Amino acid sequence: MALFKKKNKPEAPMDLEAVMKKYDQESNVRVWEGKPRIAVNCVLAAFSLFCLYVTLFASWLEELRLTTFVAWIVFLGFLVFPAKKSHQKVNHIPWYDILAMVLGTAAFLYFSFNAVTIIQQGTRFAPYQIVIGIVGILALAEVCRRSVGLPILIVAGCFLAYALIAGLSNPTLWGKLNYIVRYLFYSKEGILSTPINVCSKFIVVFIIFGAFLERSGIADFFINVANSILGGLSGGPAKVAVVASALLGMVSGSSVANTVGSGSVTIPLMKKTGYDSEFAAATEASASTGGQIMPPIMGAAAFLMADYVQLPYGQIALKAILPAVLYFAGIFVAVHLEAKKLGLRGLSREELPRLRPLLKKVYLLLPLVLLVYLVSTSTRSIQYAAAIAIVAAIFVSLFDKNTRMTPKRLLEALAAGGQGTITVAAACGIAGVIAGTITMTGLANMLINGIVTLAGNQVLIALFLTMICCIVLGMGVPTTATYCIMAATCAPILIRMGVPAIAAHFFVFYFGIVADLTPPVALAAYAGAAIAQGNPMKTAITATKLAVAAFIVPYVFALNPAMLFVDTNIVGVITISLTSFVGIFAVSASLEGYLKTDMPWYERFVCCVGGLMLIFPGVTTDVIGVAMVALVFVMQLAAAKKSGTLPNLAE
Repeated sequence: MALFKKKNKPEAPMDLEAVMKKYDQESNVRVWEGKPRIAVNCVLAAFSLFCLYVTLFASWLEELRLTTFVAWIVFLGFLVFPAKKSHQKVNHIPWYDILAMVLGTAAFLYFSFNAVTIIQQGTRFAPYQIVIGIVGILALAEVCRRSVGLPILIVAGCFLAYALIAGLSNPTLWGKLNYIVRYLFYSKEGILSTPINVCSKFIVVFIIFGAFLERSGIADFFINVANSILGGLSGGPAKVAVVASALLGMVSGSSVANTVGSGSVTIPLMKKTGYDSEFAAATEASASTGGQIMPPIMGAAAFLMADYVQLPYGQIALKAILPAVLYFAGIFVAVHLEAKKLGLRGLSREELPRLRPLLKKVYLLLPLVLLVYLVSTSTRSIQYAAAIAIVAAIFVSLFDKNTRMTPKRLLEALAAGGQGTITVAAACGIAGVIAGTITMTGLANMLINGIVTLAGNQVLIALFLTMICCIVLGMGVPTTATYCIMAATCAPILIRMGVPAIAAHFFVFYFGIVADLTPPVALAAYAGAAIAQGNPMKTAITATKLAVAAFIVPYVFALNPAMLFVDTNIVGVITISLTSFVGIFAVSASLEGYLKTDMPWYERFVCCVGGLMLIFPGVTTDVIGVAMVALVFVMQLAAAKKSGTLPNLAE
């Protein structure tokens, strides 16, 4: 990564691989070296090619396609992920993992080879078929535990326990177990429901695309360009972290991976320019988490949302733009004001990469531009658009010998795509189990009716209660699985209260994501703290404060969907954009306690209330909000002029 001259290149303060292994379950993989490594990569690459073939060309029976896909996931899950982090013996897989791999894979392949017969037999299942279903469910759950972690399994376990104890009316335990297995394993309402279906059709192709795009050098390009443009400004490295993370988030779907990847460069630089460890780590964590709400990929949840709300994927990505920009604007304002408050400078010209040579690599954007064009114009299906973008990523890599896609790198990219799919698919499968259990027990209606009754006719109360549910259920759960759970349990609550479906789904999506920042399970913040060698809990609290827009913007588009371009015109969009930007600025300033100079508590209070009034839709609230923010601004100007320390806010 040629960011700076060699003598100025920052060194990571600790082992980044260790950080990933500690905070990102997906990084705890078996150690393969030599010929076994090549063999494993070939198997993973074969899986990627299989997925591309099936999603682009095959017209298989849906049950056959899905069970074969999950069989691959179970097989590769046991091949790649050890039972424990400590099980890292080189080129070794224990006998019990081989046995579990064979039994779990065979369970789904049994369904694959007998799909037509199973579909036609209705509810008449032999005991051995129920046993096969149990083996398949347990095998997928174990793969999920290894690759994703325990939180999502705890949620699934609680729902299944409820179904066995009180949720079903069958008189016997075997009767309940029989029904659960038939519903979750042999129907399209459980494991084979929407999440795994969307994963096998769309998400897997984009994961493979991301693997190729990463190897084309676009990540370095984004960071270098951001550093060249913003690195010399006051608090430049923090601004670079925000912009680079927003750009990287377009192609990546992991908060922790984003934090460690770009944070290894930006966090040491932020500390070097004067930010304390916790603020530097929190800036990177909040920006990297926001990468999952940045189109076009949005942590793969955009594809699920398109299926749930029955809108084209291109429209979902378009509607996500303004809220995402507001989110990053809030963080950008916060780091700018923090830099002005501390009197921080940017990096020297000698430390910054030159922009002109970087512009010669603008061709690296071709795959992304091509993808957005093909999807937004509906010229090709989503799968074909991603496949064409993969070819474009291979093409642009040829212009630089350091990133050129040789046969070895081609194999590694396909293998990385296959390995990245395991975690998402396992999470989607278990999310299907959770959603299926909620549906078959009627728990969804009970939850919806309970919150609707508690909220009465007050939409704000329903939004607040839904927010709490989303944050709690999203702790430690991957973005894709979180959204699946939220879409089944929480989104219908808001829809019942009159919130448009697309706004309801965006609302639960946002609050599922911020669980990566909010204590006590703030994985992205903890990963950033490990790199910065700061206090993890203080980092998580600071990151939550920086990401305040993520707690406000969802309320805006839930109460006024104009932000999502719903039932509005260009004037409405411009109005809500301007008032929301000013509101976010005011709220960020109040939290920082600084605008032109230090703000006393009463100015912070007025500024915060005024900002919230601007964000809350309505002409009256906008007028009051503008007046309150303007009052604070004038008071700040007077105070700064009196003290003789009037800073240049536009620097």
